[in-house]
Amino acid sequence: MSMGTRLINLGYGNVVSSSRIVAIVTPATLPSKRIRDQARKDNKLIDATCGRKTRAIIITDSDHIILSSFEPQTIAERIDGSKQ
Repeated sequence: MSMGTRLINLGYGNVVSSSRIVAIVTPATLPSKRIRDQARKDNKLIDATCGRKTRAIIITDSDHIILSSFEPQTIAERIDGSKQ
């Protein structure tokens, strides 16, 4: 990890590198559910919700899928640096 890498707090002690995020989507749509199911089959699903409701699905450049209990807007604001 280079010195310029920003880590985004996903809560509950979980962080993700902002440079690895490709998209942040809501989990309610059918395509999102398919992405989550496929990641589970491929052992590329990371659950960072700590047992809470999934409110966002983060897609990374390595095809890993991260489930977050934060809203997509909250994560986007953290990436932009307007909230930490």
